[in-house]
This record gives sequence, structure tokens and C-alpha cells, in this order.
Amino acid sequence: MNDLLLPENLTTKRLDINEKSCQEQNRKILAARDVMEILSGKWKIQILAVLMYKGNMRFMDLLRNVHGIGAKMLSKELHDLEINQLLTRTVLPTKPITVDYAITPYGKTLRPVINTLVSWGLTHRKTIMQQD
Repeated sequence: MNDLLLPENLTTKRLDINEKSCQEQNRKILAARDVMEILSGKWKIQILAVLMYKGNMRFMDLLRNVHGIGAKMLSKELHDLEINQLLTRTVLPTKPITVDYAITPYGKTLRPVINTLVSWGLTHRKTIMQQD
């Protein structure tokens, strides 16, 4: 079998390109995993959507607007979103103490993602309803 002999520098360049491509792919896969860890679950995207579409809310307002979530789970999810700098928690000087939640500027960078999910969801509902 005749092997094609390539100059050493051409072989090295090919390896460098493949290695860089592989590193870039791995970087993207890690980024996708990070997103899933931050936004995974049944509630986080719903919470962010409620705050994006309806504005700042207090805890009890969120509890009423995120249908089906319990107070303990809402508290946990809000805490996780706050840790990831997607929303802020502001304790208001009222009696009784109330807490206001708002999307951060960084959290607002998710608006196109959430809008795309909402758009797909509306199309999906329409498609499913037409099948019945």
C-alpha cells in the first residue's frame, strides 16, 4: 500500500486544526451543560418568564402566578436563580417584611431564549390542537 508522504509541518497543522476544533466542540458542550444545570427543572424558566412578562413581583404574587409550585420549591428555585445572578431579591422595609424579586440585566440576556421557547410552545400547542 502506498502511503502518501506529507511534509512534517502540514501533518502538524492538520493535527492542530483538528485539536482546536475538538477543543471548541468540547467548550460548546460544556456551555450547554452549564445552561442545563442553571435552567433545568420544571420551574426556573417559568419563574423567569413570569418576571420577564409581568415585571417585578413579591413572593406571594409569584406563588400565585407560577401555577402548581409550592412555597418551599419556589423559595429554593428563587435562591438558585439569585445565586446565578439571574434575579435580585430585595427586602422591603415594610411590616410585615415583604420581598421583591426582579430580573437582573444579566438575566434579561435570556429574553431571546425564553421568547424562542414561548414561540415554539405556541406553535406546538396549535399543532397538537389541530391533530385532535
